Amino acid sequence: MATAAGHFTPKVSDEPSKKRRQRYVEKDGKCNVHHGNVRETYRYLSDIFTTLVDLKWRFNLLVFTMVYTTTWIFFGFIWWLIAYIRGDLEHAEDRSWTPCVNNLNGFVSAFLFSIETETTIGYGYRVITDKCPEGIILLLVQAILGSIVNAFMVGCMFVKISQPKKRAETLMFSNKAVISLRDGKLCLMFRVGDLRNSHIVEASIRAKLIKSKQTKEGEFIPLNQTDINVGFDTGDDRLFLVSPLIISHEVNEHSPFWEISRAQLEKEEFEIVVILEGMVEATGMTCQARSSYLDSEVMWGQRFMPVLTLEEGFYEVDYDTFHNTYETPTPTCSAKELAELANKGEAIPLAPPAGHPQRLTPGTESEPGAQSEHQQARGADERDPEEQTISNGDLSRGDAE
Repeated sequence: MATAAGHFTPKVSDEPSKKRRQRYVEKDGKCNVHHGNVRETYRYLSDIFTTLVDLKWRFNLLVFTMVYTTTWIFFGFIWWLIAYIRGDLEHAEDRSWTPCVNNLNGFVSAFLFSIETETTIGYGYRVITDKCPEGIILLLVQAILGSIVNAFMVGCMFVKISQPKKRAETLMFSNKAVISLRDGKLCLMFRVGDLRNSHIVEASIRAKLIKSKQTKEGEFIPLNQTDINVGFDTGDDRLFLVSPLIISHEVNEHSPFWEISRAQLEKEEFEIVVILEGMVEATGMTCQARSSYLDSEVMWGQRFMPVLTLEEGFYEVDYDTFHNTYETPTPTCSAKELAELANKGEAIPLAPPAGHPQRLTPGTESEPGAQSEHQQARGADERDPEEQTISNGDLSRGDAE
């Protein structure tokens, strides 16, 4: 824009700059929390086993190699020192001399003998004699310490290899969470699935609302954690995760979303952290998978598309539509207002307001595809029961073939 003085002023954008929200937990389960100014670092050394297991693979392998190499060099030096003090090195060519270790004529041979002793290889060329009591004592010490080092390092490597962290890579969470009606009540829902045929035993699900709050006394609590009930009181949080399941949280008077409407949801700033735990069937070790949903990833008036169909002799899961949702008639008021309308006997407004665009999940089939799927699902309820395919949760309905 040109001014009277001939200068140009930059045009200010009408849209406020969108700042990137910092997640507490990433989609892949990584927690974005760094521990700084930890002065009591000795605590890590007091639990050295866990510290080594938690190291990255390159550091873990480096420690593994250095521990063995250091012990071999150390005991090799002790064997060389004994031979040097006894004069074995000076009488290496004297056949009448009885050395502590036969055929030990320098540090390299002492180092090789140390490796043979600790790893119990026993090539038979270098061997300890019975005329060396200090060598016998050193042999006992190295054998005992070598067993301890083997147990510690091999155990560390075994735990490192068998960690079930990678098992969580095959546990899926939907990209979005949705809010819609279920049995006449507003529910917050998300979907979980397991890609492997080996199941997660004793699987359970938890959810936490991460949101800063201020108490009545004026205390500010950053990242306050509030429990979201996903079936703890009814046992629905215990999952039989054979096929993808939709986890539902009923928005009632005990829910942190009790007074949140659709318009208010767009102004809120929060994060929902979901945690799936269970034992790996193959190893029996505990596995934990985590994910999170920001306020912008909670879709109001959406429902997940079916992923389960009945085929000839088995159930088929289509993971192409695992994250897809479609629009469904949902009131825009809060669950509290819905309860008040129900108490008054007034009708619940289900139709979405005109001109108010719905936020869709990326990859969601828009109105034509989604509405036709929804209409087919509703129309299936009016068919003859004998013409319907078995319906269970996500199981899609269709004409029996």
